[in-house]
Amino acid sequence: MQAASQHPIHDVEFQRRCRDELEAHGVLVLREFFSDEVIQRAAIESAALEADAFYSNAVHNVYLTEADPEFADDHPFNRPVVSNKGLIADDLIAADSPLREIYEDQSFRSFLGFVLGLESLHPYPDKLSTIVISVANEGMALGWHFDTSASSVTMLLQAPEGGGVFEYVPDIRDADVGDMAFDEVERVLDEKVPVRRLDFSPGDLVVFRGRNALHRVTPVVGTTTRSIAIFAFNERPDARMSEEALRTFFGRAK
Repeated sequence: MQAASQHPIHDVEFQRRCRDELEAHGVLVLREFFSDEVIQRAAIESAALEADAFYSNAVHNVYLTEADPEFADDHPFNRPVVSNKGLIADDLIAADSPLREIYEDQSFRSFLGFVLGLESLHPYPDKLSTIVISVANEGMALGWHFDTSASSVTMLLQAPEGGGVFEYVPDIRDADVGDMAFDEVERVLDEKVPVRRLDFSPGDLVVFRGRNALHRVTPVVGTTTRSIAIFAFNERPDARMSEEALRTFFGRAK
């Protein structure tokens, strides 16, 4: 994989600027990071696999876990949100896919490791959730949630005609110490706090810290499918999504 010349990923000073940007804002966007050829190949692959995506109209909580009867129905832990979209799982993506080439590229992985402050980066142990293509047609949206991985790395393959806006609230909680941030989550769900909007285009690299930031994607408008490749990297080799989360997003646990 060859990054664009304006993004010298081997340069230590560039790496530091990217790391500082991510630390300060919880998100890093590198414009026109991937070549047009890579984006076109990946977009063609996505379109060919779209019919095999698992489409769901899932009702879940923001933590992507089962409800807890010890809490009231209107408690933030049990408040339902809806995600309706299609997901193309890792095991459907070809071995020679440009997406797999990107994920396995060692220079890219070293760059990400420095930016994320992680000594090592690991895929999920399951066969579904390491490289995923998310597709959304008109009216589809992604409800508020926290990611189970520490950070996500994405590239938009095709933008919709309208909608499909990525919104987030950074640093809501500290998952490493088990912080659930019920009060803060409730304020977001009740639309009592301002949210940020992230603008990015096909070819941009987006690194997002989603385990502690509440985020969603607004409904897609128009007939053009919104498709985005999602790369998941984990600090621990044993990090995994719960079976409940796997079934919610892929319709299966293996």
